[in-house]
Amino acid sequence: MNDEVIITCAVTGSGDTVGVHPAIPVTPEEIANAAIEAARAGAAIAHIHVRDVETGRGNRDRALFREAVERVRDSNTDVVINLTTGMGGDYIPSEADPAVAAPGADYARPEERVLHVEELRPEICSLDCGSMNFGPALMLNTEDHLRVMAEHIKNCGVKPEIEAFDLSHIHQAVKMSREGAIPGKLYVQFVMGVKNAMPVDKETFDFYVQTVKRLAPDAEWCGAGIGPGQIMLNEWAIAAGGHTRTGLEDNLRIDRNTMAPSNAALVKRAADLCEKYERPVATWQQAREILELRPA
Repeated sequence: MNDEVIITCAVTGSGDTVGVHPAIPVTPEEIANAAIEAARAGAAIAHIHVRDVETGRGNRDRALFREAVERVRDSNTDVVINLTTGMGGDYIPSEADPAVAAPGADYARPEERVLHVEELRPEICSLDCGSMNFGPALMLNTEDHLRVMAEHIKNCGVKPEIEAFDLSHIHQAVKMSREGAIPGKLYVQFVMGVKNAMPVDKETFDFYVQTVKRLAPDAEWCGAGIGPGQIMLNEWAIAAGGHTRTGLEDNLRIDRNTMAPSNAALVKRAADLCEKYERPVATWQQAREILELRPA
């Protein structure tokens, strides 16, 4: 078991939450400020998406990523930057012809999905190691596309954070690790509670943990829960010796009846759980050492 708990804060995401919650960051400045505030509250890692500044919808414009990242870096805030590569993998079949994407789909070549990573060189970026139902859409990640993305990520010296929405995604990541497509020790994040995907279930969570320990004994792992499952995954992961993720990307409430006032408030809640289980919150330097990250 690790002593230190790495807290990741996913500050905005790409979901349809703008207008639902007033604290959802939209502009690059708001996203950067949220990452900085989360770091000051105890998050060692800030997981960053960007949004269209007019509509608030998820976006993968490199200029928006560039501004958000540069603002965080220029602030001299001690936090590990983690950029998403999930955008560009969403497919919605049209009713008239399922082979044609419906409006709202965002499906791109794998090389396009990592252009911002190649330009900005964060220390970490996400890598979704499989396909699944994702709400009304399909998140499509063929093995060939994964290998292209992984190769580009490796060539940048960036560590992929494996986002595992299903058991098969863990096996895929381990396979790619053993083949050298993913260098270094794995960092696997279990995401549970996405609509139409893996529910928040303790026995499944325990099996995920045991699977990673069996297949990749030196791997680090993290628990991320969606909606009301966030606090459960925070507690399960911290109690079981792993790391955890919080933030307004995944959950809008601090409790059943109250909207979370900020990303920082959700980080504080996770940090309080670390204290409950007598595990210190990892600094950004400790996170870098634990995950074997390259120098920033």
